[in-house]
Amino acid sequence: MNLLAHARLMADYNRWMNQRVYAAAARLPAEAVALDRGAFFGSILGTLNHLIAADQIWLRRFAEHPARYAALEPLRAHPAPTDLRAIAHDTLPALRAAREELDGRIVDWIDETSEDDLDRVLVYANTRGVVSRRRFGLLLLHFFNHQTHHRGQVTTLLTQAGEDVGGTDLLELIPVLAADAAGD
Repeated sequence: MNLLAHARLMADYNRWMNQRVYAAAARLPAEAVALDRGAFFGSILGTLNHLIAADQIWLRRFAEHPARYAALEPLRAHPAPTDLRAIAHDTLPALRAAREELDGRIVDWIDETSEDDLDRVLVYANTRGVVSRRRFGLLLLHFFNHQTHHRGQVTTLLTQAGEDVGGTDLLELIPVLAADAAGD
């Protein structure tokens, strides 16, 4: 599997897991979702907001890639958040709608991405203004890994609140191969 196929799988996994996480969170009272549970971003809502902010920051950077992805065009017109703790939405339904829109944009953007795009160097500044030059393909790995990391925190918080997200393994999206297709 090449890096681009991996990114496509991760975009699908991202969308699938976010649907599961938000469905579990929606079964809780709003107060339980907003309750500070001592996590790095406080609450379930705070952590989900962090994921939105971080994704917007990275997607805004990716929008400047020389490929000029059409799916990311709307992000070029708006500044990215400057605070990783920014609360974009203070209710779960509004946050969920933003997440669904963002996940669709991510899938569309990855579908536009070519193998050649992955080897390009992306120059960007972090939220403190420090400029970096890194390979775009490796930044994609970070982008999806970051989402997985914080969703893991959210699933723990949901479990502590009494909600079961269900299976979370990427394995659930990897097709099972027939014995002869696997070379057995």
